[in-house]
Amino acid sequence: MFTGIIEEIGHMRRIHSVGQAMVLTIGARKILEDVHLGDSISVNGVCLTVISFDNESFSVDVMPETYRKTNLRKLQAGTRVNLERAMAANGRFGGHIVQGHVDSTATIISRIPEENAVVYRFEPEDKHIFRYIIAGGSITIDGISLTVVDVTERDLAVSIIPHTLAQTVLYDKKAGDTINMECDVLGKYMERLLKFGPADASEGSGRKQSTLTASFLADHGFM
Repeated sequence: MFTGIIEEIGHMRRIHSVGQAMVLTIGARKILEDVHLGDSISVNGVCLTVISFDNESFSVDVMPETYRKTNLRKLQAGTRVNLERAMAANGRFGGHIVQGHVDSTATIISRIPEENAVVYRFEPEDKHIFRYIIAGGSITIDGISLTVVDVTERDLAVSIIPHTLAQTVLYDKKAGDTINMECDVLGKYMERLLKFGPADASEGSGRKQSTLTASFLADHGFM
């Protein structure tokens, strides 16, 4: 699990591709301080597993499913990427729950300065994810934990402070570029639970009838 607080910007050193499978070698420093084989590292918001490392870089596998669903397929040697190690049990929870499982790529449709901030507006490729997005809610953009400031049926916007812009690869992104987007996992679990409705309480089923409903969640401040 990650928190969406970027620790370091890495640089793509090598990309070895065979069809839709890739091995990425990424130059880094801070991320390597306590790295081990098998560790999870978020690369532009994608949870990947360390398969090798040295004093200046680490390598990860990208399988075809990840290649198809993320912007990693667009990487080139020299490209900068956001990096975050998996959260330690005794760490500070600075962002929100981020799994590193991308829900959709999205296209940047505008980047507009607003006093001390920059407002980015995105159009997701998969429109089904809008059911998980609310104004004031959390969203992950290329691994960065951000707050949604506006959402329509077609797009959504976030406002970036200067520190976040300077410390992440959003600084490099412009209109037309593609980002990875992950919605807040809490909404996904809630939808899954509600989809089942009351459990089967028929004789011999061993199941108790559920009292979890949308009205119950709303009455108790969860919706």
